Amino acid sequence: MDTPTLIIIFTIIIIGGLSVFALIRFGLQGSSGGGGDVQLRLEEYAGRSELSGPLSLEEIEMSQPFSKRVIRPILVRLAQSFSRLSPSKSKEAAELKLDLAGRPNNWGTTEFFGIRIFVALVLGVLLFLVTLLAYGTGNILTGSTIALLFGLVGALIGFMLPVFWLGSRTRRRQTEIIKSLPDALDLLTIAVEAGMGFDGAMQKLSDKWDNELSKGFGKVVQEMRLGIVRREALKNMERTMGVPDVTTFVAAIIQAEQLGVSIAKILRVQSEQMRIKRRQRAQEMANKAPIKMLFPMVFLIFPALFIILLGPAVLILMETNFG
Repeated sequence: MDTPTLIIIFTIIIIGGLSVFALIRFGLQGSSGGGGDVQLRLEEYAGRSELSGPLSLEEIEMSQPFSKRVIRPILVRLAQSFSRLSPSKSKEAAELKLDLAGRPNNWGTTEFFGIRIFVALVLGVLLFLVTLLAYGTGNILTGSTIALLFGLVGALIGFMLPVFWLGSRTRRRQTEIIKSLPDALDLLTIAVEAGMGFDGAMQKLSDKWDNELSKGFGKVVQEMRLGIVRREALKNMERTMGVPDVTTFVAAIIQAEQLGVSIAKILRVQSEQMRIKRRQRAQEMANKAPIKMLFPMVFLIFPALFIILLGPAVLILMETNFG
């Protein structure tokens, strides 16, 4: 392979890698920390309005990030062109996956589908061009056919990469919810036993904490203010979290509300159970630690130790026998 071909291949790889990185950085970036950015922009608008009068629509539009002005409209239009081919069940499944992941960056199914298509096109074209330049087009078996095959494989991988990213984000979110649930129940128990209502306790939890669980309780309070019954709001929170402990907690609260049982007692019992589960999880992780340490010890630590201990003896034997 000559030098110009190598330069072209490396250029394509760099451009493709930067494109995927830009998409992940600006398109798939989560919504965490977005509130501070919005507040800064509002303060900037207010300060500029006091100095130079009201802002024009063009100034407001140009002040938005590049991802919202350029990337998101392209993804939406691209997804709308292909979303008609997808069945309704797949859209519902995508909605549920986005809810379980916490709606990163407020993406809907259309935007997420556009991201999948964009990544598939980038990786597919990238692998096609690289393979085509590497093998050439002289032989049909080693040229265009293999390049097309690699392009299809790259497109398939690119189409599934956002799904894997969404799954990893869902697992991180559920882990955070599981870790914060016992402390949240303790706070709710203390607030309710102090005389505060359950709705006020959820609002207090949402105001005091800033994590996925507190955001869920804050959303429950907002839905109740919009006229949704507490039972339905709690079920919506349970559905968007997908955590068995949250399901148990919501079921206990709904049952207590239906039977007229004191919510403070239910919260006390649930809080104790969650603390016991957290201790059991810690013990389970401690029991799994030796098994997880077995692989690095056998394949990484022991070979180096054997080399240090047996290496000099092997050298002495070799010198004695062959020297």
